[in-house]
Amino acid sequence: MRRYSRPHSFAVPDFPRRRFVQGLAAGGLLFGLPSLATQTWAAVADTVTGSAPVLQGTEFDLVIAETPVNFTGRPRMATTINGSIPGPVLRWREGDTVTLRVTNRLAEETSIHWHGILLPFDMDGVPGISFKGIPPGETFTYRFKVAQTGTYWYHSHSGMQEQTGMYGAIVIEAAEGETIRADRDYVIQLSDWTDEDPMRVMHKLKMQSDYYNFNKPTAVDFLRDAARNGLSAAVDDRKMWQQMRMNPTDLADISAYTYTYLMNGSTPAGNWTGLFRPGEKVRLRFINSGAMTFFDVRIPGLKMTVVQADGQDVEPVTVDEIRIGVAETYDVIVTPREEAYTIFAQSMDRTGYARGTLAPRAGMTAAVPAPDKPEPLDMSDMMGDMSEAVRVRHARTEYGPSTDMRVDTPRINLDDPGVGLRDNGRRVLTYADLHTIGGPIDPRGPEREIELHLTGNMERYTWSIDGVAFGQSTPVHFRYGERLRVILHNDTMMTHPMHLHGMWSELESSDGRFQARKHTINVQPAQRVSFLVSADALGRWAWHCHLLMHMDAGMFREVVVA
Repeated sequence: MRRYSRPHSFAVPDFPRRRFVQGLAAGGLLFGLPSLATQTWAAVADTVTGSAPVLQGTEFDLVIAETPVNFTGRPRMATTINGSIPGPVLRWREGDTVTLRVTNRLAEETSIHWHGILLPFDMDGVPGISFKGIPPGETFTYRFKVAQTGTYWYHSHSGMQEQTGMYGAIVIEAAEGETIRADRDYVIQLSDWTDEDPMRVMHKLKMQSDYYNFNKPTAVDFLRDAARNGLSAAVDDRKMWQQMRMNPTDLADISAYTYTYLMNGSTPAGNWTGLFRPGEKVRLRFINSGAMTFFDVRIPGLKMTVVQADGQDVEPVTVDEIRIGVAETYDVIVTPREEAYTIFAQSMDRTGYARGTLAPRAGMTAAVPAPDKPEPLDMSDMMGDMSEAVRVRHARTEYGPSTDMRVDTPRINLDDPGVGLRDNGRRVLTYADLHTIGGPIDPRGPEREIELHLTGNMERYTWSIDGVAFGQSTPVHFRYGERLRVILHNDTMMTHPMHLHGMWSELESSDGRFQARKHTINVQPAQRVSFLVSADALGRWAWHCHLLMHMDAGMFREVVVA
C-alpha cells in the first residue's frame, strides 16, 4: 500500500504506554440527567457496578443531549440518552405495543434505530430512508407492537453520534415467560470510545488508511521469517504483498492508538462487576455496540454455553471464545464457582481490550490476561479458496478506481473462526456451530437470486457495494412477498458486518441448508456467503456495513420492498 509521511500537526503519542493505560478507574460520566418520573427504574446497584439504568413497561421518554464525560483523563462531550453511556436498558414484553417519545436537545438532527427489531418501516429510524429525522428541540414518537423476543440494541443513525456514546440495550421477554432458565441476568454491552472528533478520525483514514495501524511488518519480522522459512521465501513473501499493495496486518481500521474499549460504559480500569452466588446459572447478554471494533470474548476458567444469537434461540453449544462482530448479540450461560472471573474482550487487532469481572463478593478481581499476539492475514484471506486452480486477485477491473481488489475464488465455508483465532488452543464459536431452533421462518425455496460484491479501495479509503458508493447508487428492489437468495461476495481484505433492516437474514451453509437466523452477518475477507430473505416488510429499508466509517464512506444501499 502507498505510504505517506505523517503531517507535522499529528502528534504521535507513546503508543506502548497508551496501549496499556486502560482508562481511568473512575472514568465515565461527570454527571447525568435526573431520572424521569414516568418510567420504572430497576434497582441494580446492589448487584452490579457501572451498569446503565433499566426502564421497563410500555411508555418511555428518552432525551438525547450532550453530557460531559472523562474516560481517559481528558474531559470531552458525549452524546447521551437520558444522561448515561450506555443509554438505559429497555425491557419490553412480546405482544405489547410500546411508545417511545424521543426528545432532541442537541444542536443537530438526531434519530434512534431499533436494531434487529421488526416494525413498520416509518418507525425504523433512518433519516433520509424511513423518516426525516428529529430536528433540534423536537420530539418524535415511535410506536409499534413488539413481535419478537431476545437481546437487541438501539443506537443513533445520524452522523457519528453512535461513536460518541448514543447506544443502549433492549431485552424482550417472551409473553409466556423465559424458556432459557438462569438465576441471574446481565447485559454486557461492549463499545469503543475516542477522545478525537470522529470526523477527524475519518479525515485521517482518508489521508492514510493505515494511520492507526501500529502492527506493520518490521525488519525484525523479516529476519525472523528468513530464519524460519529461508531468505528467498521471505523476500518473495514481501514482494508479493508489495505488488498487491496490501498489508497483511490491516486487521482493523482504528486501534487503541485512539480507542478506549468499554464494557457497560466502564473502562478496563473501572472494572464493571456483576455479582453471583456460587453454583448459580448466570445469563450474559453480549452486545457489540462498537463503532468499528470486533471483540474476541472469553472468560478464563469458565466455559460459555451459547443459547441465543442475534436474539434468536439456538441449539446450545459450549465454547471458550466468541468473536462478536459489530452489531451482533450473543447470549451465553455460565456457572461460576466460588471465585472471581475476568470477562475479557480483546480487540481483533490485539491493541487493547474491554474488561469486567464476575465475582461472588464485591471488590474481588481475577487476573487479566495479556492480549494475544496479533496474527497477520494469510493468503486465504487475500485470495479465497486456495484449492482452486485459478488464484488470481486483480485490481480495478469491472468496478473502476473505487475498487483496488477482486477475489475470483472466494471461500464459502462457515467453520473458520477468523484471523487471530485459528488453532489458538481454545474452542472458538463459528457460524457453522449456530443452528437456530425452529428452522427457517418460511419453508419456500428462493424464487430468484441477488448477488452483490462488497468492495473498497484502501488507498483512497472508499467503501462501496459493486464498486458504487451510496450517493451514486440506485435502490435494490425486493418484490413484496417473495422469497429470495442474497449472495454477498467480499472482495476486500476486511470483515464486514452486513445489516439488513426490517427483515431476517437466514444464513445458509455452504451446501444450501438453513443455518441460522440473524440480523447482522459477518462476511470475512475473500468469503462468499448466502442467505434467504422473505420480503414481508413493505417500505424503504437500509442495508449497510455496520462499521460506522465504512457505512459513512459508502458501503450502504437502500432496499425498497413493494
